[in-house]
Formats: sequence, C-alpha cells, structure tokens
Amino acid sequence: MDLSIIIVNYNTKDFLLPCVKGIIENTPAPDKGGIEYEIIIVDNASTDGSAEYIKQKLMPRFDQVRLIEAGANIGFSAGNNLGIKSSKGKYALIINSDILIWDNALARMVSFMDSHPKAGIAGPRLLHPDFSLQYFCYQFPDPLVLLYRRTPLARLKFAKRAISKYLMQDWDHKDNRVVDWVQGSCMIVRKSAIDQVGLMDEQYFMFMEDTDFCRRFWQKGWEVWYIADVEIVHYHARSSADKFHKTIFNKLSWIHVFSAIKYFKKWGLAQ
Repeated sequence: MDLSIIIVNYNTKDFLLPCVKGIIENTPAPDKGGIEYEIIIVDNASTDGSAEYIKQKLMPRFDQVRLIEAGANIGFSAGNNLGIKSSKGKYALIINSDILIWDNALARMVSFMDSHPKAGIAGPRLLHPDFSLQYFCYQFPDPLVLLYRRTPLARLKFAKRAISKYLMQDWDHKDNRVVDWVQGSCMIVRKSAIDQVGLMDEQYFMFMEDTDFCRRFWQKGWEVWYIADVEIVHYHARSSADKFHKTIFNKLSWIHVFSAIKYFKKWGLAQ
C-alpha cells in the first residue's frame, strides 16, 4: 500500500465528510495515475457523535475508511501514533479534518517522496479558502518569537522582523525546498524513517509536536521539505495578537504555552 491517511478527530464531525470525499474523489486508483491508500480516523472520545457518524455514515459508504476509538481525549501526538501503529502504507499522511484535497494531490506527494529518498517528512503549499497563501513552513523557533506572536508585542517593528523571519516571509513559497519544519496539519512521513526516528513525542498533548518531530528527523539525517508544486486548502484560523484579551483566557493558548515550555526544556533556548 502506498499511503495511510491518518485523521485525528475530536468534535469535528462536520468536517469529516468533506475531507473524506475530497480525498476519495481526487485520488484515483493506481491504474489511473493514483495510489493505493487507506483512511484511518482516530476518534479521541468526541462528544459530538463523531464515532457513530463514522460507523453509520462514512464506513458503509467508503470502504477505504477505518475507525480507531481511542476511548479518551489522548491528544494529537498520541492519536496520530495510534494511527501510525495501525497503518499499512509505505508513507503516513498526518492530516487535519479541515483539509480539502484536490488535483490528485496525495499521489503527487507520494511521487515526490519516491523521487527524494532523503526526505523523511514533506508538506504541501497550503492555501486559505480564498486561495491566499497560508504560512505553513517555518524556521525553528526561539522563545521570543513565540511570545511575540501571542501578545501585542507583535505590532512592534523588531517583533515584526523576528516573526517575518520565523515565517520565512522573504520567500514567495513558489519553489520546492528544504525547511526546518512543517505543520502537522498536513505532513507526509516516510514510515521507514519513523522506524529510525520514533513516533511523535506524546508529552505534547497539542502544539509543538510537529516542530519536535521534524527536528528529530533532521537530527537523524532526514530532510524536511516544502512541496510548493502541490496545493491544498486548509480551513484554519489562529488566535491573533490583536485579540490578546481573549487569547489570554483561551484554553488552547495555554496548552500552546505549556507545550512550548516542554519543547524548550527538551531542546534548549538556543535554536
């Protein structure tokens, strides 16, 4: 099998059908220029009826879909690890449910990995729903740049320069190149490399696990690539520094902060 697509779901039932349909309708069979694949949905004990919806609506309709019920909200890293352990593909695609696939994108990502044997991880060019560029690949962070992005300091010139460098905004993102790390919202990973590097670090419940994962791949001699040739839409919205008064009371913001503390404790402050 070429590819195992792993979707960790927690209360995103309404996104699952468009995501799965996009995959199936835009990924032809191998004899038609596509790939052989499976879709593994790991449900982290959703409370919106996701598991029953998958069993009653998705699995009878799409025989590519398989469900793993985690039994608890075990987080993004542990959820993906469950899927990877159960997967059969040469590559694993870690993908959010709010991703829309088109234009045989998954087969093209597999082809890229096949033609770049040193690539351990790669991610596509992500677009907002209005087709504007979504910054998806980054330099490894230092603590200050993460602070700037979460606070009103982001408005200051020195902070803007640091954030721009972190986001690689001096580049138009129109060519394929190696990068420090790509988001876990859509990353294809070489399974044979995982055998050497290991699974995602489960100390991260959510956030920074993708940064850590890519860094560990680099540490073992594997490359991380940005594939500008492949475009995918991501329905994603992050908290803005302009909404700091809301962000400071946001549970996800604090999860990000604690994940960042774990990351810098593990890797040190100097990047």
